Amino acid sequence: MKIKKVVVVAGLMTLVGCQATQRQNATTGQYETNSATKGAVIGAIAGTAVGIASGGDSRGILLGAASGAAIGGGAGYYFDQQEKALRQELLNSGVQVERTGDNQLILRLENGIGFNSDSYALNNSINNTLKGVARVLVEYPDTSLVIDGFTDSSGNAQYNQELSEKRAEQVRSFLVSQDVAAGRAVARGNGERFPICSNVTSEGRKCNRRVEIKIMPLS
Repeated sequence: MKIKKVVVVAGLMTLVGCQATQRQNATTGQYETNSATKGAVIGAIAGTAVGIASGGDSRGILLGAASGAAIGGGAGYYFDQQEKALRQELLNSGVQVERTGDNQLILRLENGIGFNSDSYALNNSINNTLKGVARVLVEYPDTSLVIDGFTDSSGNAQYNQELSEKRAEQVRSFLVSQDVAAGRAVARGNGERFPICSNVTSEGRKCNRRVEIKIMPLS
């Protein structure tokens, strides 16, 4: 019975102690538990379990829960703060910031923002935006980047594959030129695969011509 009470108290302490337990999903508008809170709750449970397994008293179990919460909440908090900084930096830039998991972000640069049609040369119009991205990435160095290039389905598939690779590498090279560590980032081309819109219409094809920057924990 005492152990059950300790577990309940530890859970309540974790939930109350987290700085911001809710964030608004930019896509759905709904509020959801942020990564820091989720990680802290999981860490508290794990810390409590260790304390119980080791035969600790109530004080020891509570200390284990608190320690676990701090560790578990750390990674989530790091991504929450990085997401917030990117959203502020990219406000009104046209670049989409999407949270796809507790510890993964996607920045989506659509055609017309960074590239002309059938070109892999970066437009000057995207330079300031990418500099802003780089500033945040330098400030949060404990993440890795996968830069994916995509095209629409028009034209030759092999040509599209090469074009997508060059677009991704252009973005990677620019970020590296802005002091983002080269070892953090890899560039990949996906050609016309993985469309997110229909290729039947011109608007759909424009939507599919894009570069995405995935931000993930260092492996």
